[in-house]
Amino acid sequence: MSKISTATKRLILGRPYRSDTLGATLLPKRIALPVFASDAVSSVAYAPEEIFLVLSMAGISAYAYTSWIGIAVAVVMVVVVASYRQNVHAYPSGGGDFEVATRNLGPSAGLTVASALLVDYVLTVAVSIAAAVSNIGAAVPVIGDHKVIFAVLAIVLLTAGNLRGVREAGKAFAVPTYIFIVSVLIMLVWGLVDTFILGADVQAESADFGMRSDNSHLYGIALVFLIARAFSSGCAALTGVEAISNGVPAFRKPKSKNAATTLLMLGGIAITMLIGMIVLAQKTGVKIAENPAEQLVGAPDGYQQKTMMAQLAQAVFSGFPVGFYVVTIATALVLMLAANTAFNGFPVLASVLSQHNYLPRQLHTRGDRLAFSNGILFLAAAAIGFVVAFGGQVTALIQLYIVGVFISFTLSQAGMVLHWNRLLADEQSRRERARMRRSRLVNCIGLVLTGAVLVIVLVTKFAAGAWIALVLMILLFLMMRGIQRHYAAVAEELSGSDWDAVLPSRTRSVVLVSKLHKPTLRALAYARATRPDTLEAVTVNVDDADTRELVRQWENSDIRVPLKVIESPYREITRPVLDYVKRLRRDAPRDVVMVFIPEYVVGRWWEQVLHNQSALRLKSRLLFQRGVIVASVPWQLESSARVRSRLRGTAVPGAVRRGFTDGPAADDPARQGGGPPQRGRD
Repeated sequence: MSKISTATKRLILGRPYRSDTLGATLLPKRIALPVFASDAVSSVAYAPEEIFLVLSMAGISAYAYTSWIGIAVAVVMVVVVASYRQNVHAYPSGGGDFEVATRNLGPSAGLTVASALLVDYVLTVAVSIAAAVSNIGAAVPVIGDHKVIFAVLAIVLLTAGNLRGVREAGKAFAVPTYIFIVSVLIMLVWGLVDTFILGADVQAESADFGMRSDNSHLYGIALVFLIARAFSSGCAALTGVEAISNGVPAFRKPKSKNAATTLLMLGGIAITMLIGMIVLAQKTGVKIAENPAEQLVGAPDGYQQKTMMAQLAQAVFSGFPVGFYVVTIATALVLMLAANTAFNGFPVLASVLSQHNYLPRQLHTRGDRLAFSNGILFLAAAAIGFVVAFGGQVTALIQLYIVGVFISFTLSQAGMVLHWNRLLADEQSRRERARMRRSRLVNCIGLVLTGAVLVIVLVTKFAAGAWIALVLMILLFLMMRGIQRHYAAVAEELSGSDWDAVLPSRTRSVVLVSKLHKPTLRALAYARATRPDTLEAVTVNVDDADTRELVRQWENSDIRVPLKVIESPYREITRPVLDYVKRLRRDAPRDVVMVFIPEYVVGRWWEQVLHNQSALRLKSRLLFQRGVIVASVPWQLESSARVRSRLRGTAVPGAVRRGFTDGPAADDPARQGGGPPQRGRD
């Protein structure tokens, strides 16, 4: 890594953390709440709005059902929070729903949960960022006109913050989250006191609008379906609850207790804000339409519909404009930070899955800042893809949303019921049995309720876009199955003690030569140091004049290694060398052929484009040949020597990992890839 790229990385991410400082990055409850609960807390910015939006299809009269729908969503949240408090105590390792389902329902159920959660984490980022841009666009029109661009920039900034580490990101994100909670609660208290106690006439800007609807006479099954769809959209408020069960390892000790307490705080805050928003919206007469230009009657020409949060803040703080801007900006910020829940849940879950060989092993390791960097980057790329594909439209994205969450909720609760059944079969203490029965009852209620909500979500959202999320879950499930089978097949192939450890009859060394220069002489010295049975130099004739000059120089030198010329009528290099090595192996199958390839070590990125291309192609083909060993012999050009001397003896972050160590080893050419010194030209 060059000095410029290293400096840039350190400027963005900061200094690397040692592995033994992992405990210092663990989160206290006051930081864990904004880190893990920002998604569920911030969902009040769009979940109530989605309820009103869906009901608007049946006209203003359908708004009478909003309170009942809000209460139903709150009841589900209470049950889910209570159920997950059992989860974090029973399974504190961080596997969350995946671990619960795998241990109690089997690997297939666990993998189903994992697929659902991974897709939903990506959608959490996409929906939260899109909603944030929409909210801030209500105050800053230029952002509303370029949603996709600003959404992508927000995801990039959020990614950079998380790459700096969980604790540091939590500190940065805590203040906006708490400002949002406090400002919204003040708005709700202010507005509700004004309307219910002081009798003030607080009206939203859309209160006097009428609403045109072709479905104003819905009744029977059609109305029930519409209410069910509004309920399923409102259940977006429950997303993020599962992230705490996945993130238990990030809490300070006692981990389970702190995670359960954070869950309780999350539930209380989210329910209060959700019900308060719905009640205040009804009292202020907020109108939200999917197509304002066609549905809203009495709206002025060019009317731009604001979000529900913006309309409420404008109505409540009509005489105090600062309050409107504080609520609007805080809402936009917290929605951006709500994606942080996914940035903490997704990498941890991906790491757990990679431990079980369901995902690439690179997702298991932590980066320089002790964050799961690869998982963070993958999540960011996928979320950007969704935002671009759906044009940053919240209403379009939310149709794909929450399906995965309720699949994981339902399977997790089913697993917990079996978990308590298994423990009850062996437990003798009456007190413990009573406690387990209470916990099982909570999870049973959670299973019934989340299962019912899952059915409602699937029925009401399938045609509207939920099928896309389901297809992605299935594809992800099959992909992880394939990865697991691959790792299992490789492990089986490499395990056991039945390897035929018969040594080769002879070692035949071949040094590839293009010119008679220092890299060639070093390669010959390396090859001779291995003490092969036979040693020869090989060159490929792609230009007669150059080949004759090489042969002449070789014969006039004191090198006692024979030079063999391979003809190449089509001026190829890789194919003739490959055919020659295959012929050596065919003539003596029990011999080992060792091919030495001189390579340049360069210090500038653009120099790599100018060198080593033939060597790279040769290595990529020779590595597939049985009985062939490929050895790269490095020759450090002057540019690499300058880089090495600049780094040697300095405390450069990551120097050990890159091979530049402090102390005597830094001066040892063998430790730096230079190998042993040359032993002469003979």
